[in-house]
Amino acid sequence: MSNDAAREKYKAYLVTKGLRVTNQRLAIFEAAFAQKEHFTAEELLDHARAIDDSVSRATVYRSIPIMTESALLREVDIGKNLKYYRPNTDNNNQVAQVICMDCDKIFEISAPFMSWYGNSVSSKLNLTPVSQRLQVSAHCNTLRETGTCKNRAQG
Repeated sequence: MSNDAAREKYKAYLVTKGLRVTNQRLAIFEAAFAQKEHFTAEELLDHARAIDDSVSRATVYRSIPIMTESALLREVDIGKNLKYYRPNTDNNNQVAQVICMDCDKIFEISAPFMSWYGNSVSSKLNLTPVSQRLQVSAHCNTLRETGTCKNRAQG
């Protein structure tokens, strides 16, 4: 999905929720869709304020659930009381997330089998799947073997 199509989907979704399309909400959208890596709500706040310095923390925290409900953002909960987000630009909800426990980097891999699996197990219970996720926690082999990892912050 192009950014223009995603922006129009966001605007339409706001209207269906009875919410106004404001400059602050659009700045948050633009900031989110400019990101190439996963980001936290606080990081999104910083990026959105670089576009429009009137964006409030509250508006960011209210906008994120709207963007996840509308499938414009994917939410990744790695535990540690911290959630990450990423634009859903390819409209592919069938992804597996692999989280490196050494550096907290999140990798996403296409997982087309998930649709089959979700439908298969749900149908046995006479249910229809609404969402599903596969998350794998792993340790970095390179870090274990060499003591360094390109994804880990050096300090």
